[in-house]
Amino acid sequence: MRRRFATVDVFTTTPFGGNPLAVVLDAAGLSSAQMQAVAREFNYVETTFVLPPRDAAHTAQVRIFTPDRELPFAGHPNVGTAFVLARRGEAFGRTLGDHMVFEEGAGLVPVTVLRDGGEAVGAELTAPAPFQRGPAVEPALVAAAVFLGSDDVATGAHDPIVASVGLPFLIAELGSREALRRIVPDAAALAEVFRLARVTGLHLYTRDTAPDDAPGAKCDLSARMVCRMPMVIEDPATGSANCALVALLAQLAPPPDATIELAIAQGVDMGRPRLLQARARKRAGTIEAVHVGGRCVEMMEGSFYLAGQ
Repeated sequence: MRRRFATVDVFTTTPFGGNPLAVVLDAAGLSSAQMQAVAREFNYVETTFVLPPRDAAHTAQVRIFTPDRELPFAGHPNVGTAFVLARRGEAFGRTLGDHMVFEEGAGLVPVTVLRDGGEAVGAELTAPAPFQRGPAVEPALVAAAVFLGSDDVATGAHDPIVASVGLPFLIAELGSREALRRIVPDAAALAEVFRLARVTGLHLYTRDTAPDDAPGAKCDLSARMVCRMPMVIEDPATGSANCALVALLAQLAPPPDATIELAIAQGVDMGRPRLLQARARKRAGTIEAVHVGGRCVEMMEGSFYLAGQ
């Protein structure tokens, strides 16, 4: 049988400017091996596969694959998948509203559709797992992994540290936009950092934003994220990492009760600029909820055929 798919650019309002995602809409009956093969064929950072939910109270089961492995949770795949489904208005014979719940490896992911004049233009997700802080990593090791000096890593707010809301990342602050601009991943040193921290992504950010990070829009932070999939690549927009980042900064903020909202530019230095809207709510010193969202642009749709299916 033929399987429908759509591709979408996430965290952007401009075609070819967002983080690409492929969404396979008719995934029922596909094996994990077949999903992995399809994701490898698309060769996007992630591809999602939409299946009927196990619980009828939920919208869908969503499985997320990179070209070489399955992920329990990721940010831009949820935002893009909800946008694609909202544009079609139905799934598995049911009319969809503006609130969806996806079943994923990390848990249930609530997603709210963003509309403009009644038209779906994007989505915002709620992270599926409680915020967790892991071990710290020596600044010198992080700096060496991206060909920076130790003094480029800012440690006034926090040391480089593992943080997660469903998928762990090593998060490090840099002291300047210039330092963020000149990072160059060292594959061997990066692999050692990932091994020590038990993560597959290094999320670097700075408060020293530049005027061209988000022209015409408010921008609080500028970020870059490098990962291994299996080779070292840079991800143009990482919803799950920015969820972990805003949760970390909210936890570090002095008031026991606070809501932090941040506009985070990413992808600028690789020519695919995006702007992510992230927020975290803290009550009595505990992170209660973390969200990330943004706009999307649908790019292509079509179908593919798998022999024997």
